[in-house]
Amino acid sequence: MDKIKIEELEVYAYHGVFPEENEKGQLFYVNAALYMDIRLAGATDTLAFSTHYGDVCHFITDWMQQHTFKLIETVAETVAQEVLLAFPLIKSMELEIRKPQAPIGLPFGSVSVVIERGWHQVFLAIGSNQGDSKAYIADAVSSMESNRSIRVEKVSDIITTQPYGVSDQPDFLNGAAQIETLYTPGELLDYLHELEQKAHRERRVHWGPRTLDLDILFYDKLVYEDERLIIPHVDMQNRTFVLQPMVQIAPNFRHPVFWKTMEQMLEEI
Repeated sequence: MDKIKIEELEVYAYHGVFPEENEKGQLFYVNAALYMDIRLAGATDTLAFSTHYGDVCHFITDWMQQHTFKLIETVAETVAQEVLLAFPLIKSMELEIRKPQAPIGLPFGSVSVVIERGWHQVFLAIGSNQGDSKAYIADAVSSMESNRSIRVEKVSDIITTQPYGVSDQPDFLNGAAQIETLYTPGELLDYLHELEQKAHRERRVHWGPRTLDLDILFYDKLVYEDERLIIPHVDMQNRTFVLQPMVQIAPNFRHPVFWKTMEQMLEEI
């Protein structure tokens, strides 16, 4: 990925744990690396295909001067989020907020916080077989579309499928969605659970009936597990109701463990 660098942007702002820092202010220095594809901009000499680094500098300065936070960690987090939201061509960024006048009381050069943030490609499975299933699915997609930290890129057709695992229940409506998100996997899981709760989801029977089921299938090419979440989704390779919608929106996406495309995996079952 190509990179535009901003070095030593000087911003006088009002951030700090102590009240005098919020009142009197001090100098901060910002270093940023903006990752995006600028090949077309370079080939055509057209700014529209890149991001104006001057605009980014003014945006960062205005944001830091119009808000006050105790921690430079919060300054970095909010600046990165707002830059990524305001400039759609930037896919990710590395950001350093440097505080050379921090009230430490000892000789030092500078203290700083460095973070990396960006948009992540995610595929979700969507299902429902209780209540007004079409409305539950539509409401979930609409909620994601209105969330600042999510960009809904594609949604598959909704198909009717037989239940999996527990057969004595109504047929399901199933689909898949491709999104970009600023959320971490854990944050995204929490948000999806909020949408399920909004749809009155009850977790009583494993593989049982549900008003809304939202599962993370893939998160970039991440292979990950903790006590709450496994990515890629377990057993999706055996589920036609997952693979059929995935083939519609991303037939050539390759599973990071099995190294097979969605189309290949569907053909195998």
